[in-house]
Amino acid sequence: MEIILAGLSICLAAAAAILLLRLLCYRKQINHIKEQLLFLKAEESNYVLTSAYSVGKTEELINVMNDVIEDYRKKHRRLRKANQSYRESITSISHDIRTPLTSVKGYVQMQKNADIPQEKKTEYSQIVERRLIELGDILNQLFEYARLEAGEFQLSPQKLNVGNVFVEIISMFYEDFTSKGLEPRIEIPREAMFIHVDKHAICRILENLIKNALVHGQGNYHFSLTSREGYAVITIANETQQIEEKDLQQIFERFYTTDQSRNRRTTGLGLAIAKEFTEQMGGSIEAFLQQGFFIVEVRFHLVIDI
Repeated sequence: MEIILAGLSICLAAAAAILLLRLLCYRKQINHIKEQLLFLKAEESNYVLTSAYSVGKTEELINVMNDVIEDYRKKHRRLRKANQSYRESITSISHDIRTPLTSVKGYVQMQKNADIPQEKKTEYSQIVERRLIELGDILNQLFEYARLEAGEFQLSPQKLNVGNVFVEIISMFYEDFTSKGLEPRIEIPREAMFIHVDKHAICRILENLIKNALVHGQGNYHFSLTSREGYAVITIANETQQIEEKDLQQIFERFYTTDQSRNRRTTGLGLAIAKEFTEQMGGSIEAFLQQGFFIVEVRFHLVIDI
């Protein structure tokens, strides 16, 4: 009996020693994790939690915590990028609004000068009117984009002959081209092509693309409509010397403008609005450069009557 009790005592002592050792390992592991977490709290780094001892399921816990930390880092990076974009957007908006307002203020002050001939005052009045129209366009684009991002546009898709709509929008800008001594090349087939879109939205897409071509293009304008693999493909092309390959990745981003276009009273919202409308209606839009031409293609599924 004494031998049995001695054996049990030894076993209990050994078990207690093992438990004490594991407890010490747990405490050291917890302290190790705590120190690492305090470091991560104080320093911004890509450091990941490590294990000091392989004990219990603490390594599984560390792996889960590392996943949580990585998710936090990704969200933090996105938030920081969004904040930077927001600050840049505010700067762009301020510039876009301040430029025509400053011009208007200057010409209004000059009109007050009694020594300026009436002919000049009339000219200044016309300039002020143009600047106010530009300012109105800027504010309308800002308002429209804000509504688009907020999902406030209620689109009402219907079956439309896209060729007829395209011709109608091109005709609105025809005098703008001819006043510059330019004649756009237009290729629209006689046969009807139907797509399922909101009429206001498709008109805004086409208007913005043609306006963009007018402002940034250097000539040789080409507008075409073709059918390709079940899609109606709208193409707006023009020669360019200011758009480079590096611009294409950002060309549809809000407020994005090339360095040269920043001085041409443009918000950088036209293509962004076109992209939003296109994608909301299930279409796709792409921009690329080809032999000195800047080309934008918009594609919508053709509606085929059976």
